Amino acid sequence: MTHPLSIGPHAVAPPVVLAPMAGITNAPFRTLCREFSGGKGLFVSEMITTRALVERNDKTMQLIRFDASEKPRSIQLYGVDPATVGKAVRMIAEEDLADHIDLNFGCPVPKVTRKGGGSALPYKRHLLRAILREAVSGAGDLPVTMKMRKGIDDDHLTYLDAGRIAVEEGVTAIALHGRTAAQHYGGTADWEAIARLREHVPEIPVLGNGDIWSAQDALRMVRETGVDGVVVGRGCLGRPWLFADLVAAFEGRTEFTRPTLAEVAGVMVRHAALLGEWLGDESKGVVDFRKHVAWYLKGFAVGSEMRKRLAVASSLADLRGGLDELDLEQGWPLGADGPRGRTSGNNRVVLPDGWLRDPYETVGVSEEAELDTSGG
Repeated sequence: MTHPLSIGPHAVAPPVVLAPMAGITNAPFRTLCREFSGGKGLFVSEMITTRALVERNDKTMQLIRFDASEKPRSIQLYGVDPATVGKAVRMIAEEDLADHIDLNFGCPVPKVTRKGGGSALPYKRHLLRAILREAVSGAGDLPVTMKMRKGIDDDHLTYLDAGRIAVEEGVTAIALHGRTAAQHYGGTADWEAIARLREHVPEIPVLGNGDIWSAQDALRMVRETGVDGVVVGRGCLGRPWLFADLVAAFEGRTEFTRPTLAEVAGVMVRHAALLGEWLGDESKGVVDFRKHVAWYLKGFAVGSEMRKRLAVASSLADLRGGLDELDLEQGWPLGADGPRGRTSGNNRVVLPDGWLRDPYETVGVSEEAELDTSGG
């Protein structure tokens, strides 16, 4: 159906990538997604702040730990200072911490854009170029990719210029989320922009991101835009088996996963248990899992009181006990394949004073723009 996707020396077949999501795509969730996919696809770490990595922050060092079965190991970095990005990339390359580095320029969160970071940064073309140049030169043989949005808003689109700069600086592949920073996660992703980028940078692979809620959506995106692969984010929240469906679809099979509530409950307990093992504390794992409960149970007949109870569980026994009280024979609900996660709509993008005055102005961005906030 599609040509194999190459990220440097790594063949990604089928051409499916798990998008980094803060607090979500840690090692336990990646393990679940990879198990459902049969080990096929590419699963990227949570976003890592370059400054925290260079300073060897304890939490950051845990976030970059990969399971032995993760091949290739992919880290997504976020940084705003070329020198610090360069140091972080060199550290990864020299200490063999990963096999692939992705750079995030997609975060639309106000506390990041207010300082000129995230999806505000590509507007400053020279700064973007300097960061990419440092990253590629520091990476040695490791492939460097980037993820971005269309731009700040419809009047300040940056994705075509950013794509050209990426090609010129030796970036291996680009992923485009078909929304502006102003859209956050609202509205509809602009797949036509993804198609335009594909035409604009024929030299390297382009991946599309945005509104992939099902395996059929992924095939449709490839068909309509000509992209080389897809990046799946919110569509797999509470649904790691979506990767089984994606593999089947790209391999031309039509059997799709429609788990019963009993099967979903089993995955929920396993997810919480994996988090506990990863954090070294069962209770911490179950508490961390709470954010996933509503996503897993979307569409099932579960009363509001039970949803609240499961969302405050503090042990595996609590979680399992609550789930066992449900009607576990329920089949997969109609509509549960649709949108999930944040859908906040149009927002005014908060930017540094005078940011839009000159896209070619050489600027530095303060380290306050380096926050542990993901998105893209």
